[in-house]
Amino acid sequence: QVQLVESGGGSAQAGGSLRLSCVASGSSYVGNFITWFRQVPDPEKEREWVARIGVYGGDTYYANSVKGRFTISQDNAKKSVYLQMNSLKPSDTAMYYCAAARVATIYPDRQNVWGQGTQVTVSS
Repeated sequence: QVQLVESGGGSAQAGGSLRLSCVASGSSYVGNFITWFRQVPDPEKEREWVARIGVYGGDTYYANSVKGRFTISQDNAKKSVYLQMNSLKPSDTAMYYCAAARVATIYPDRQNVWGQGTQVTVSS
């Protein structure tokens, strides 16, 4: 069973940068796609997808809210996926999760494995 562990969250000023990491362990097969999601502490809001990368093809896909500011990348030798976040805004404040899936999907309930999350807080 694969396990995902996120790190790299923290506090940043608006306009600043943070780099999140998602490291897989426990299985040689991670999944075909890794997606970063984020969730704010509001029961009315669903978990929002941020960016996705194809593990084997390297194809990337971004939510409009982060396009041009965030970059998803991977290092397959390290079984790691990264999320470089630049030009951060207070609206980026959330708990960030990485998830693995066999299919290309942005829906949380279609993901097979989740990490525990890492908090990102952006102040104005």
